[in-house]
Amino acid sequence: MKLAPTLLATLIAATASPVYAQGKGHDHGAPPPCCDTGAPAAFNTSGVVKKLDPARGSASITHAPIPELKWPAMTMVFKVKDKALLDRLTVEKKIDFSFVREGKDYVITAVK
Repeated sequence: MKLAPTLLATLIAATASPVYAQGKGHDHGAPPPCCDTGAPAAFNTSGVVKKLDPARGSASITHAPIPELKWPAMTMVFKVKDKALLDRLTVEKKIDFSFVREGKDYVITAVK
């Protein structure tokens, strides 16, 4: 009769891990670009500068669609990682830029 509790414990242990891993969503292939790398995912797009706010360190930009985020083209406010980037921007200038998500903000890290 001691075989039944041991067999039951083995079955529970063998089936618990895969169920837990599936629930986390990270059990197939490489992790999503935002996860498990220690660095935020960077996204690249192009757009047109619509407004600059040096006091807040931000720029309003109408950007192209961003398929990785399932975003359509739209106008939105981006913060800048380094306020010196604002010196390279002018209203109505077309730019290529990289950005990351930091908390609730989207932050421009590079401008080409």
